[in-house]
Amino acid sequence: MSRTLRAIVLLFLAILTSSCGRSAALAQQRSTPNILLIQADDLGYGDLSAYGQSKFQTPSLDRMAKEGIRFTQYYAGSTVCAPSRTTLMTGFHTGHSWIRGNRVAQQTTDSALRPEDVTVAKVLQQAGYRTAVIGKWGLGSPGTTGQPDKQGFEYAFGFLDHTHAHRQFTDHLWRNGESVAADLKNDYVNDLFTKETVAFIDRNDPRPFFIYLNYTVPHAELRPPEEAITPFRGKFPERPFSNPIADAKQTGARSDLPTLGYRSQPTPLAAFAATITRMDRDIGTLVRLLDARGLGRRTLVLFISDNGPHQEGGGDPVFFKSSGGLRGIKRDLYEGGIRVPAIARWTGTVPAGRVSDHVWAHWDMLPTLAELAGARIPAGLDGMSMTRALRGQRQPTHPFFYWEFHERGFQQAVRMADWKAVRMKKDAPLELYDLKTDRGEQREIARVHPEVVSKIETYLKSARTESERWPIK
Repeated sequence: MSRTLRAIVLLFLAILTSSCGRSAALAQQRSTPNILLIQADDLGYGDLSAYGQSKFQTPSLDRMAKEGIRFTQYYAGSTVCAPSRTTLMTGFHTGHSWIRGNRVAQQTTDSALRPEDVTVAKVLQQAGYRTAVIGKWGLGSPGTTGQPDKQGFEYAFGFLDHTHAHRQFTDHLWRNGESVAADLKNDYVNDLFTKETVAFIDRNDPRPFFIYLNYTVPHAELRPPEEAITPFRGKFPERPFSNPIADAKQTGARSDLPTLGYRSQPTPLAAFAATITRMDRDIGTLVRLLDARGLGRRTLVLFISDNGPHQEGGGDPVFFKSSGGLRGIKRDLYEGGIRVPAIARWTGTVPAGRVSDHVWAHWDMLPTLAELAGARIPAGLDGMSMTRALRGQRQPTHPFFYWEFHERGFQQAVRMADWKAVRMKKDAPLELYDLKTDRGEQREIARVHPEVVSKIETYLKSARTESERWPIK
């Protein structure tokens, strides 16, 4: 073979190999789903009409439920914000996670996520995803190791601190670690979050996307735009609103942003309904956008909440039956504090019109999304992949689910099959409930089932690791 012919053959092979490589890369991108993970803030199990809310309607999320799966036994990672979001990001429950409560997370800089923490964003980024967190972050303030860009997010916009995120209007937000001005009078932050999400979806980038979208409702400042609240004026009793800053102090949380001022609607019940329906409207906008862009069959949309309903800022979980018949609210380890809505939609993959009683939790999200993305699942997690449950198939789950809470003394909760155990303080006996017959946890039956209590007590001996930052007291 002449040198010229050999050169032509080698060039042809190089072009063919390169083309095959690009084709393989494109095939991989098309086979892995886009992921839009939407989390509400303090939205209770009964705060959506798909879950029984009757005082207002959430048609967009109801439609998502009809086009996908509505889970009835999904659990948040904790009963307050920071530890719950930590379990979601890292795949460890509160017996093993670095951040196990709000108080320390708000008061010290070293309670941000650490460099060694492996987040779902880091895992997906390594798998070729473009990643964004939009809205409330809460796991690392500016300059700390928990800042989003240090935890796997190539784009971040919104609030970095929980307390700042109490506000629906503010003079600044954060974009990629830099403070950016906002219009204190006119910029309703959740509208901005929706716009940022649309822009990220529409970026000219062939990589699949992972968007972690955190709306800040219905938490704290019940102050939606006037046009959102108008349809509800006069429909609910009028009552004075309360100040979420004062409420936060009463519950042991910290507020360090009084200089921005605080305002709320004088009709907090109407405002509460308006914040949720406004979020529902915007979620409908995002889902329709995905379909219009031809991404409905390539995008998994998940909707969850970070914990149960609050009674801050004029919120009234009794009036709205926000716990959906479950016992307790935010800061309780009874079902109402930790069981939350969960809806999954992925046209053609997640079966439509299903209602699932499969039990899973926030710490299962990392391994689930990693498997869907074809990424390596980190070893040693508390979570397990729930991809079969998302596809409507039979799915194993955990023999035990575990929670601990430190802001009212040391409290614990365990779910084992249909049994639920709660310990209200250090060294207190376990309370026991049968969720199959008593989902409202009204009949305490520990004395009737000592063998069940003994099995759970044995599990509790190995359920957690000691933490100097979160001691048992």
